Amino acid sequence: MSSPTVKVPFVDLQIIHQPIQTDLEKAIASVLHQGDFILGQAVTEFESDFAAACGVNYGIGVACGTDAIALGLKACGIQPGDEVMLPANTFIATLIGVERAGAIPVLVDCDRWTALIDLEAAEKAITPKTRAIVPVHLYGQMVSPQKLRYLAEKYHLIILEDCAQAHLAEKEGDRAGSIGMAAAFSFYPSKNLGAFGDGGIVVTSDPEVAQKMRTLRNYGAPKKYLHTEVGTNSRLDTLQAAILKTKLPHLAQWNQWRNHAGKQYDAALAPLQSQGIRPIQNQSNTGHVYHLYVIQVTEDCPIDRNTLQNILNHQGIQTGIHYPIPCHLQPGYQNLGYHQGDFPHAEMLCEEILSLPMYPGINERHIQQVVTAIESALI
Repeated sequence: MSSPTVKVPFVDLQIIHQPIQTDLEKAIASVLHQGDFILGQAVTEFESDFAAACGVNYGIGVACGTDAIALGLKACGIQPGDEVMLPANTFIATLIGVERAGAIPVLVDCDRWTALIDLEAAEKAITPKTRAIVPVHLYGQMVSPQKLRYLAEKYHLIILEDCAQAHLAEKEGDRAGSIGMAAAFSFYPSKNLGAFGDGGIVVTSDPEVAQKMRTLRNYGAPKKYLHTEVGTNSRLDTLQAAILKTKLPHLAQWNQWRNHAGKQYDAALAPLQSQGIRPIQNQSNTGHVYHLYVIQVTEDCPIDRNTLQNILNHQGIQTGIHYPIPCHLQPGYQNLGYHQGDFPHAEMLCEEILSLPMYPGINERHIQQVVTAIESALI
């Protein structure tokens, strides 16, 4: 049986890259000409440009977002056995990064309507061993900087932001990447700022953290053949940096497009709230950069999430689920000792959430197609 013709794709990278294809080709050709494929000029330039865009002093490119979390925590001083808090509702890379830093992950439930980490629940989870918190700015919306800082100052916690879905997001006058000791970003191709492969970066205003990051990512060597740390090989390559540097000036405009599309979705879906369709709350207004536009198919809806997803798929509308299984119920992490029911909001969200098409270039006609299909599914 053939797959339905795609009418509205979940993401469309081609529509993003076509207008700047010539510039991207020139950037790639420049790296080929210079031949500085590892830690070359484009890496240094992009690190500086991206750090400035985040409002901090230093950027240290790494191989992927997972490495950014793991090495970022180590550079911030996290030691084996330290407890690090993170939300139960996040991509598994957050948890992997915490464990690879040698820390003990402490999972925390999320808010029912924003899907962000519940900071009141986080405060209750703090023990004498708790050293850090990794707030995930999920779907493009930041966790409250004011509340994070209050919690961190009260309990002397390190903040390492997981900004993998929140490039240039803003809230309460702060920009993602600027509120903690350091922050981790991913440049996976479908991110708001994506490479042509894997990539990541740690940003910070702390010169000691920056220097340790440079050492850790490069075999633990501050200079060639001198290894002062137990490091690894995790470097953003020059080709990816050149691509990212070319795309960065367009990021703000792309984010504006996403935010506008999010508002169009909100308005079009508003009449369906009485039928159990609730968008994840936007508490950041224009600061939400909508890496994903996520709805909740609640118990008040006449059909469940999976049924709705199947109906949309048959009509050529691609969707996603971010995420279908919370971290504490993943089979590979049963050793953490958590059980069904430990984080009820995260578990409920995993049953309800559905990500709708979202990308720069999605237009009002696409959005109306999606909403009309949802409306017809509820009849």
